[in-house]
Amino acid sequence: MNALLNLDKSLFRLLNGRWHNSLFDAVLPFVRNSVTWLPLYVFLLLFIMANFRRSGWIVLYTACTAALTDTFSSTIIKNLVYRQRPCSAPDMIGQVRFIVNYCPISSSFTSSHAANHFGIATFLYFILRPVIGRWAAAGFVWAGVIAYAQIYVGVHYPIDVSAGALLGIGTGWGLYRLFVRHTGPADRESLLRVPSGAQSSR
Repeated sequence: MNALLNLDKSLFRLLNGRWHNSLFDAVLPFVRNSVTWLPLYVFLLLFIMANFRRSGWIVLYTACTAALTDTFSSTIIKNLVYRQRPCSAPDMIGQVRFIVNYCPISSSFTSSHAANHFGIATFLYFILRPVIGRWAAAGFVWAGVIAYAQIYVGVHYPIDVSAGALLGIGTGWGLYRLFVRHTGPADRESLLRVPSGAQSSR
């Protein structure tokens, strides 16, 4: 375990300390802020409401995915496994580039940012893939950048975000399976609204 934690800290020093640049210093603190992504959330909400038959259920299950990942990470795991964040750990003093204004006092393990965003990305991947194909995987890039930003700004170790990502992926997949069992198939024909013109031509 000590060897794994030492490797984790070494990787953190690399990602946080050595691989940095002025562009990332300016951009990544905003990337990790959920408020930054409000326009994206609104767009996805409107897109789903306008084009999907079971839009209400999709929105509800997406919200449940975020709520469950946050509960698992923030309420359960963080209370069972306490790990000081790199920005407050005594053994990391002088080794952390801390570039945000606040170092949370909650446990570093797991990253709730990573869990929440990978959970949403996973659930929506399975929902959107029949409609937009491989572009649905862009959600994982989005979640990955947010998770990386947690390390870059100095508030999480790589293991924290990796565990959070796995938690999110598992929860998102589980909620998708429950969605299919509860509401029916998730293929393109079953998901999309049929235009009135297409209905009358049948």
